[in-house]
Amino acid sequence: MAQIKKTEVRDAILAAAFELFSAQGYSATALTAISKAAGVSKANLYVYFDSKLDILYTLYEPWMRARIARLEADIAQVPDSRGKLRTLIRALWRDIPSEENGFVNNIMQALSSALPVDQYRPTLVNWLEERITALLESMLSPSRLKIFHGTRIAQILIMALDGYAIHYHLRPKEDDVDDASIEAMVSLILGEPGRASRG
Repeated sequence: MAQIKKTEVRDAILAAAFELFSAQGYSATALTAISKAAGVSKANLYVYFDSKLDILYTLYEPWMRARIARLEADIAQVPDSRGKLRTLIRALWRDIPSEENGFVNNIMQALSSALPVDQYRPTLVNWLEERITALLESMLSPSRLKIFHGTRIAQILIMALDGYAIHYHLRPKEDDVDDASIEAMVSLILGEPGRASRG
């Protein structure tokens, strides 16, 4: 007999997992702890999710999509390309890595320990590359876009996001990426090497 899935049970699992992942990280959170916090058996947890990674994806994808939607709205309010690019890089390198107690680091922990059988899903990172590329296309001249063919610069910005997420996790009280580094990257992307070296 097939088990009937209940929305409130699924929501309780996700709420418990989000709280635990945010407080102690993906690696330190066991499925047993999630099931206990949600008030369900570990066996019942598997009725709703295939794995701890599946739970994280279910939480992380809408979280990141909503965050990028807010970033796009913020960028739309900035009148000039330099300011738009600064807003983008600051969000990717400084703001997002520290939000929700460094929640983005959970995906770094999960993927660094994942195995081929864990069903890695590249759809979110592909979507993120496309969104960042679309933002960059609205900021850069055609000659600069030609240099950064496709999603290349977006991939670099995302790899730096990953690195800053790990840095925040390991040293949350330490200074994050400074304004001079952000300005240097803005100048490099815009093709203003003189300004980059002064940043």
